[in-house]
Amino acid sequence: MSNTAAINLTDIDTELSQQSPQKILRYALENHDNIAISFSGAEDVVLIDMAHKIRPDIQVFSLDTGRLHAETYRFIDAVRNHYNIQIDIVMPEAATVEALVKEKGLFSFYEDDHKECCGIRKIAPLRKQLLGVDAWITGQRRDQSPGTRAAVPVIQDDKAFARPDAQLTKYNPLANWTSQQVWDYIRAFEVPYNELHDRGFISIGCEPCTRPTGPGQHEREGRWWWEEATKKECGLHAVNLESK
Repeated sequence: MSNTAAINLTDIDTELSQQSPQKILRYALENHDNIAISFSGAEDVVLIDMAHKIRPDIQVFSLDTGRLHAETYRFIDAVRNHYNIQIDIVMPEAATVEALVKEKGLFSFYEDDHKECCGIRKIAPLRKQLLGVDAWITGQRRDQSPGTRAAVPVIQDDKAFARPDAQLTKYNPLANWTSQQVWDYIRAFEVPYNELHDRGFISIGCEPCTRPTGPGQHEREGRWWWEEATKKECGLHAVNLESK
């Protein structure tokens, strides 16, 4: 049961923004019984490591679009085994994917942008998954995408995915962290990570839409590289765009 429904989240964000990710996570876990971590990358497994020390049976889910790298699938299993936790694998509706591929082929996103494919393979499954929780935790950082994440709060009311007449609280405990801090934590605590990071991949999504970044490139430049820079969001964090 959430205790934050009637509380001004802006005031809470102001207070939590001064706290460490561990204290933000503790606040989230103490105020929500039905809360889950959305897991896909390095930031998320840092959150799993932190949360597991507070609540060993923390709910974790991961979106399987059907187009992930083989290395990513191995990474998911490595995390599952390392923490001895259940990870709910959330998949898109097969019939909807089949209809898209039948009409437009396997790589339509190169021609008409990624939003339709992401909508089917990511957004719809996420929306269905979030119907079953009161709050969720993500690994968003403000410096990940200057165009869409620069003002990401630590706690927010996620109206984009909330059930009708219900509040869905979203926590971003790493909002104030840099990539360097994330990797310092990974190395210090020997946290599992995707082996693709050792090959120049920083931000990792689906295999056809991700490539390594070069020296001086921003981490999001490896995602949907054929599109304009300000469009590099798949819709999972639609509340960021709504607030702009």
